[in-house]
Amino acid sequence: MAFFREDEQLRQIGSGILSAAREKFTTLSGQQIALTWILYDRPVIVNTGGAISAEEFWRYPVRGFHHRGDERIYPASIVKLFYLVAVLEWLESNMIQESPELNRAIRDMLVDSSNDATSLVVDVLTGTTSGPEIPPGPFETWKHQRNIVNRYFKALGWEELNSINVNQKTWGDGPYGRERIFLGESMENRNMLTTNAVARLLHTIVGGIAVSSPRSQEMMALLRRNLQGRDLSTTGDENQITGFIGAALPENAGVWSKAGWTSRVRHDAAYIEIPDSSPYLLVIFTEGKDNSQNRQIIPYISGLIAESVKAFD
Repeated sequence: MAFFREDEQLRQIGSGILSAAREKFTTLSGQQIALTWILYDRPVIVNTGGAISAEEFWRYPVRGFHHRGDERIYPASIVKLFYLVAVLEWLESNMIQESPELNRAIRDMLVDSSNDATSLVVDVLTGTTSGPEIPPGPFETWKHQRNIVNRYFKALGWEELNSINVNQKTWGDGPYGRERIFLGESMENRNMLTTNAVARLLHTIVGGIAVSSPRSQEMMALLRRNLQGRDLSTTGDENQITGFIGAALPENAGVWSKAGWTSRVRHDAAYIEIPDSSPYLLVIFTEGKDNSQNRQIIPYISGLIAESVKAFD
C-alpha cells in the first residue's frame, strides 16, 4: 500500500492534465511520463521545522495521484536526493566524520548538481573509489561495499523502495574501469527510481523526519530554490528551474527541489508552497530524446497543477 491515499478528485484532475500535455506535445506518449502528486490538506504536517515526531507524522493520511508511479526509470541526478539522506544519516550516526571538503561536496551536489561532488559523496558513503579494473576477489568486496546505500534504504521497509537501485555515481562523459564493469554490459545495474519512491523520500524530508529534525532542516536549506526575479544561483541550463517545475510558478512561491536531466530523460521533484493555496509535492519524470530536450513539458504540467490547486482552498 502506497504511503498516500489515491484520491478520485486528484485522479480526474491529474489525468486531464496529462491528456492536455500529450495533446500539446505530440512527441510525449503516456509511456514516456511518470508523475506523482501529493496534496497537503489542512492541518498541514510538512515544513513545520520538525515539530512533529516521526510516529505522529505517519498517522496523518495524505492524498495523491500517480501515473506510472511504480515504473522503474533512470533517475539522472534525482538520485542525489538519496545520497543526501544517506550521507546525513552516516554523519548523524558517526559512521563518517564531518570535514570541510565533505560539506563542500554535499552542498555542490545539491545546489549545483555537481557530478564531481557526487563522486566524493559516494566514495565517502561506501568506502570505495573509482579506478582501473581489479581482480575478482577484491572486486566482489568492492561491489558489496557499493551496495551499502541500497541496503540502508531497503532496511527502511518502505514498499516504494523495493525496486530501486542507488549504487552508481553520476557522470558527464560516463564511467570507466571498474565503474563501467560494475554498471553491467547492457547497463543493467544502472540507477533506477520510481516517482513514488522519490515522492516518499521527499515527503519525509519536508516532513522533518528524514534522519532527524535538524538534519531535515539542513536538507531543506540545500533544496531551496530562489524564484525572486528569477535570480538564479547559476546560469544557463544548470539552474534547476529553467525547464523544470519552478519555471511555471509565481515569484512568491516557495520551492524546494532537485532536478535531473540527460540527453534522454528530464526529471524534477519539488515541494511547493504558493500563498493562498494548499502546499503540494510533485515529481515528474519524462523519457525520450525529444522530450528530454523540450524545456516546456514539465513547466506546462507544473503550471496546470498549480492552477488546479487554487481550487482546493
